[in-house]
Order: sequence, then structure tokens, then C-alpha cells
Amino acid sequence: MTIDHFYKVRAWHSFVQESTHELGPAPAQPLIKAAVAVVLQNPFAGQWVEDLSPLIDPSPSLGTELGGRALALLGGRAAESYGKGGIAGLNGEQEHVVACVTTVFGNAFRDAIGGGDAWISSVTKSGAAGTSIDIPLAYKHEVYVRSHYDAMTITLPDAPRPDEIVIIAAVATGGRLNARVGGITVADVLAR
Repeated sequence: MTIDHFYKVRAWHSFVQESTHELGPAPAQPLIKAAVAVVLQNPFAGQWVEDLSPLIDPSPSLGTELGGRALALLGGRAAESYGKGGIAGLNGEQEHVVACVTTVFGNAFRDAIGGGDAWISSVTKSGAAGTSIDIPLAYKHEVYVRSHYDAMTITLPDAPRPDEIVIIAAVATGGRLNARVGGITVADVLAR
């Protein structure tokens, strides 16, 4: 896998969280959440640019690469939920991140992790290096499955620098451990 040459990458960061127990009964299998972040140079840092298509157009390559890397971190298990987001450094703007994670990014991300029918939960913001961000997770085939409403907190101590953008893709192998607040279930969606 490779990303478009337009993006200048400084670093890749990978995160895995494996939860084996909460209060109550232990799950049959642990919940694995994984995320991958890429730190990019922001070509529009410090300047107003009306047309953000140079960030949007090659973004499928980001979706494919981030999705493939995140899926690999699940150790052969399927992704049941997903989310995306990012942080613009302080010389950029939030809209620069949004441009990198629009529909064309999302479609490539979905394909890379084995598909999905639901829109991908997303969050973007501006911040300094070390700013934390909670990447939302939701069931990949139906956003209204409450058991899969979750998040993964990501912090990069050295990013984003003022002239950088961090783009993040996250996946999980299931919903929250011991989820029990009702609503549509995965079984309901699969029976449709």
C-alpha cells in the first residue's frame, strides 16, 4: 500500500487496546480497538486557500493505507466498527482536516477494512502537539446500533506541529463489553 505523493508524511503511529474484562461477566473474546495516525505536512498552513480539492482528491490513498494498517492491527479478526478524524496544527485550520476525511476518503477506508453500509463517525479539530482526540466508533453496517457507540482516545506527544495535519482511522472488533442499554442489535441488522 502507498499514499499519493502529494502528501508529505513525517510519521506513522499505531495504537492497539485489548480489553479482556469489565465489571460483570467476561466476554467470550476480548474487544480489540486499533487506530493508525499519519502525520502530514499541511501545504496550506499559514494561508487562506479557497479550493481545498488538492487535499480531497488524493485522500482515497490515505483511506486505503490507514484502513489497511488499522485492520492488520486486529490480528486477523474482522472490523465491526469504525471511525475517523484528525487534528490540524495551529497554523492550519479544522477545514484542512475535514478535506482529508470526506466521502472519497471514507469510501476507500470502508473498502480497506472489508466494507460497511453506515456512514463513518468522525471528529476533527485544531490543536497543538499533544492534543488528545476521541475518535468515535460505530457499527459499520448501521450507525444506530447502540452497543457499538464507543471511542478511542489518541494522543501524539509530538504532533501535530503548527504546520502539520494528523489523520486517524480507527476500527474495533465489536461493541462495548457488556453493552446492555437496548436498541437495535447487530443480530437485528444481519436479519434484515
